[in-house]
Amino acid sequence: MGPTTGPPVPETVADFRALAHTRLRDFPPTEVPHTPGIRRAAVLLCVVAQDDGSPAVVVIRRAYRGRNAGQWGLPGGRLDAGETAEQAVLRELHEELGLTAAPADLVGRLDDFPAASGFVITPFVAALPGAAELKPSPDEVHSAHLVPLARLAADDVPHWVAPHEAVPQPELRGRTAPAVPEDVGLLQMRLGDGMTIHAPTGAMLWQFREVVLLGRDHAGARVAHFTQPDWTQQ
Repeated sequence: MGPTTGPPVPETVADFRALAHTRLRDFPPTEVPHTPGIRRAAVLLCVVAQDDGSPAVVVIRRAYRGRNAGQWGLPGGRLDAGETAEQAVLRELHEELGLTAAPADLVGRLDDFPAASGFVITPFVAALPGAAELKPSPDEVHSAHLVPLARLAADDVPHWVAPHEAVPQPELRGRTAPAVPEDVGLLQMRLGDGMTIHAPTGAMLWQFREVVLLGRDHAGARVAHFTQPDWTQQ
């Protein structure tokens, strides 16, 4: 991974939980109303302890089959019939990674994101006590990764590029592109070698970074308008 120069972040999961609870309590999430025909999904920004006790967020790469094959993502998926978003995200966390979380482990939520795929995605934030042993389901998850919060908060992680500069996700390794103003650019969250993440997942990681880790102004941290690459509509 690259440099982690940036503002200080919580040093333990317990410290993160306290910070996230305070900042998300004061954050008014944008919600997309329930209307006929809208498909719903939920994902989890799940913070766990690394071997040294420092906090990290779980990022996955989807299995190379089915919807979103090989794309970077967060644990989660579509809601089953009669299921709440909270129930869905806890179920998916267990099915995809073998992690068990309780409703009390959820510390808040971020903005609903209307994805180009036709789903409205609700992102939750969780802090799990104790060390996490990830057991990715091979049917759904190609690989699981722990991104240190210090890395996510680093100054060199967010990049804005011209939409035509974006390339299909498997080809991103080693590519760079000139920065452009946020209002016309495509977000790339460059978290490490071979880990460049666009919206929707990149947008949710960016909002988590801005609101929870950095405590920045809510009005400037909205993400529903972020550009999504064509290949995320599959």
